[in-house]
Amino acid sequence: MLVTLSIRDVVLIDRLTLAFRPGLCVLTGETGAGKSILLDALGLALGARGDSALVRHGAEQAAVTAEFDLSGHPDHPALGILREQELEAEDTLVLRRTVSADGRSRAFVNDQPVGVTLLRRLGETLVEVHGQFDTHGLLDPRTHLGLLDEYAGLGDAARATAGAWRDWRQADQARQQAAEDAARARAEEEYLRHAVAELDSLDPREGEEAELAEKRVTLQHRERLIEAINGAHAELSGDRGAERGLAASLRLLARIADKAGGRLDPVIQVLDEAAAEVAEAARALQALSADIDLDGGSLETIEERLFALRAAARKHSVEVDGLAGLRAEMARRLALIEDQGDLLQRLAKQAEDARTRFAAAARELSAARAKAAGRLDRAVAAELAPLKLEKARFVTRVAPTEEAAWGPHGIDDVSFTVATNPGAPPGPLAKIASGGELARFMLALKVVLAQLGTVPTLVFDEVDTGIGGAVADAVGERLARLGRALQVLVVTHSPQVAARGGHHWQVRKKAAAGRTVTEVAALDAAQRREEIARMLSGAEVTDAARAAADSLLAKA
Repeated sequence: MLVTLSIRDVVLIDRLTLAFRPGLCVLTGETGAGKSILLDALGLALGARGDSALVRHGAEQAAVTAEFDLSGHPDHPALGILREQELEAEDTLVLRRTVSADGRSRAFVNDQPVGVTLLRRLGETLVEVHGQFDTHGLLDPRTHLGLLDEYAGLGDAARATAGAWRDWRQADQARQQAAEDAARARAEEEYLRHAVAELDSLDPREGEEAELAEKRVTLQHRERLIEAINGAHAELSGDRGAERGLAASLRLLARIADKAGGRLDPVIQVLDEAAAEVAEAARALQALSADIDLDGGSLETIEERLFALRAAARKHSVEVDGLAGLRAEMARRLALIEDQGDLLQRLAKQAEDARTRFAAAARELSAARAKAAGRLDRAVAAELAPLKLEKARFVTRVAPTEEAAWGPHGIDDVSFTVATNPGAPPGPLAKIASGGELARFMLALKVVLAQLGTVPTLVFDEVDTGIGGAVADAVGERLARLGRALQVLVVTHSPQVAARGGHHWQVRKKAAAGRTVTEVAALDAAQRREEIARMLSGAEVTDAARAAADSLLAKA
């Protein structure tokens, strides 16, 4: 909901802040007082095109700030847009726009600089304007299908259809991918067979390169290793080696240990353990010497195998450890060639079954939409006659589309159309008559669809153009009805409409400091009576006009 609108230096407006409330808010005033300036200023905050002509003469820049309250609407699309842009999403949303005298424009969301495109996206979720020259929302055919589904309560059926669509697309994509894989495999079958045979002959193992490299290093230094190992073994086990020395030491100490009062026992234990460790080391050296002497064949054989693996890896642009996996992948592609007929047939059957399920769900949804379209048409028709649009015919068009246009929404193209003259074929909403007739037509639609959509604020600019009496009263009654569900702002010249407002502002001009400015005043009960009487009688307010104003206010 729009909470406040602050305007600085826009055309004839110097400084102005309006505080808005829920319900129906009416703005009245004499022609030329500046009501359109207010809407231009609001549009600027919502991302409309900026123009230096909006800057008040003598000012450096125009600025407009619109504050919205989104509390109670945690799923509002505006909050989703903010999160998408990584902007802080709060219950209060402030849109601000400035336009300098040289035409430069800047936009802000919650005091963060943003692009005007983002401001416009947010504005479209917050305010919907219906006027003589500027209107969107319901006029966008892309919204019509969703509105019809929501009006008819077809959410579950629409979601089921969308799910069936996704299943079909996934199944068909799997079929297409398999067909493409098979086609590529057939084109390279000869190469694959040669490469698999080559890798089968090589029989690479993961981790084999590291093993061969280690053996290669060992074999390259085998003589030096054996010489060092044998030398070390001789130092331990030779005639003057450590083993013999330790054994001699143990014998000498053992002979006199009983005469040392136990003092030699720790020494003997340490020497005994050392003798065992030295003996174990000698055995390990002997075994290692034998292993190196017999290990892995010749250096030439090891290098030949290692170089063959590395050459194959370079040829296929993979790591050596990736050769085994590459061989398995190539074998899989060959198997696909051999089994492609059965596989493609299975996948094609799955895709066709998924298409059948989607088509059935979509046709059921389409039939429900057609029934709902009739109900919507009758509901809108009931609203048109009191609005002096009795000759107009509203038709919700539910038409099948070509299969290429099928999607998660189903198989239908839904659009709201209207014929304003008897015998004329219905056409798109955007093509119907302009001016107040268009605004009244949108009002009829909005009354029927009041509970649908997420835009919390509606603006009607001179929806009462060219009407009066009972028709104006019907317009006012419908605006008031909308005001019970949404916040509605209406610029009006009709006393019947003004009398229905829950909140009333008067737009007027005044001279100040040698120049003309526009100001907006909130009216109390007595001032409302006087303003409505002025609207009824013109320049001179009569007692009869005041009595008529009392009658309209009492009726509202």
